[in-house]
Amino acid sequence: MRGSVRDAERGPLLVVAGLIVIWIVFQALDDKFLSPRNLSNLSVDIVGTGLVAVGIVFVLLIREIDLSVGSVSGLAGAAFAVLNVNHGMPEWLAVIVAIAAGMAVGAFHGVFFAWLGVPAFVVTLAGLLIWNGLTLDLLGASGTINIDEEGLVASLTSRHFGDDVAAYAVAALGTAGYLLAARRKRARHRAAGMPYRPTGEIGLRTGLLAVLAFAAAHTLNRFQGLPLALLIFLVVLVVSDYVLRRTRYGRRVYALGGGVEAARRAGISVERVRVAMFMVSGTLAAIGGLFVASGLTSASPTTARAAGSGMLLINAIAAAVIGGTSLFGGRGSPWSVLLGVLVIQSIASGMGLLGVEDAVQFMITGGVLLAAVAADALSRRAAARRGRP
Repeated sequence: MRGSVRDAERGPLLVVAGLIVIWIVFQALDDKFLSPRNLSNLSVDIVGTGLVAVGIVFVLLIREIDLSVGSVSGLAGAAFAVLNVNHGMPEWLAVIVAIAAGMAVGAFHGVFFAWLGVPAFVVTLAGLLIWNGLTLDLLGASGTINIDEEGLVASLTSRHFGDDVAAYAVAALGTAGYLLAARRKRARHRAAGMPYRPTGEIGLRTGLLAVLAFAAAHTLNRFQGLPLALLIFLVVLVVSDYVLRRTRYGRRVYALGGGVEAARRAGISVERVRVAMFMVSGTLAAIGGLFVASGLTSASPTTARAAGSGMLLINAIAAAVIGGTSLFGGRGSPWSVLLGVLVIQSIASGMGLLGVEDAVQFMITGGVLLAAVAADALSRRAAARRGRP
C-alpha cells in the first residue's frame, strides 16, 4: 500500500484529499452545500462537462489537444434544436444527426492532422472558430430556440429514478464489478509471474468503494433518487475504460502516447489511431452538448458564444488534467475525469451558493488548472530522475 501511494496513486489520492477540503470549506461557509438537493444537482451538473472531458482524455493520451470541443458541443445543441423545433424532425432522429455531426467534425480534424500533417493545435483552433460561427449562423443573430421541456433531450437531465432500489442497485453492481475485475487482474498477473495486489488489499479497496457508493446512493435517494444523467455518465466511463484498458485498440492508444516512432515500428497504424481519437472526442463533445442543451432547455447565440469563448473547453481540459491525465501523453484514464470534474463543479457550485462573481470563479479555476499541470510536470520530472518512463 505504501508503494502504491508513493507512485501511481499519489495523484488521485491528493485530488480526493483536495475535494474533501473543498467540501468542508464550502459547507462551513454555507450549510446548504452538502444538502441532498445540492449534491443531487451537482451530480447532474458534472455530466455535460464530464462527457466532453472523457473525449479530451482520448486525445491527450496520444499527446495531442482538441481546442474545438466547446464549439462542437454548441454546434450539436444548435443542430438538434433547429432540426427538431424549426423543421419538425423527430427528436430521436435529430439526436442521431447531431451526434453524427460531432463525429464528422472529429474525423475532419483528424484527417487534417494525421494525413496532411497540420498541427492539431492549429486544426482544432480553426475548428473552434469555424464551428462556433456555424452555430451562430444556424441560430440567427438574435434567435433563441427553446426545446420541449417534456421531450427526450430535456429528460436527460430532468429524469430521476425515484425508487430507492435503483440507486442501491447501481452501487452494488459497481462494487461487485470492481471486485470481479480486481480478482481477475490479480489472477492474470499471478499466472504471468507479475506483481499483483494481495487479497487483503483488494478487500480493503472494495470495502472503501462500497462505503462511498452506498453513501452516494443514500444521499441521492434523500432527494429525488438516481439521476438518469449520472447513470449515463457512469456507463460512458465504464465503457471507455474497458476500451482503453482491456482491448487491443486501447493498448495501441497508450503505445502511441508513449512514442510515435516506437508505435509505428511496432506495426501500429498511427494515422488511423489519431483520426479515431479525434472522432471519439468530437462524438463525446456532441453528446455533452446535448446534455448542456438539456439543462438549459434551449439553444441560443448567447450559449453558443460562451462555448466558443472557451469556458466549457477550459473546464473539460481542467477536469481531465486535475483527475490525473497527463498533458504529455501516455498516462491517464476516463475515471480520472470523475474526480476532476467533481473538483471543478464543486468549486463552481460552492461559489454560486456564496454569490461569488464570475471573474473570481474564472481566476480560481485557472489557478487550479495551472496547479494541476505544474504537478503533472513535476511528477514526470521526478519519475525521469528515478529512471522511470
